[in-house]
Amino acid sequence: MPWYNGDYPPSYKNQPKKLREKAVEIANQVLTDGADEGIAIATGLKRARKYFADKKKTENK
Repeated sequence: MPWYNGDYPPSYKNQPKKLREKAVEIANQVLTDGADEGIAIATGLKRARKYFADKKKTENK
């Protein structure tokens, strides 16, 4: 089930808004690639955290 417009997995509830939005975007893409919801949720959050960590490193250079 894809997530849209403020509808997101419960495990994303306490995440910052920007991180949550990026995680939802990634999780939806993982779903369209054929993964199940649990994998999509975990992957979305992990990749979103990495995205922002990498972005922060790039900005500090």
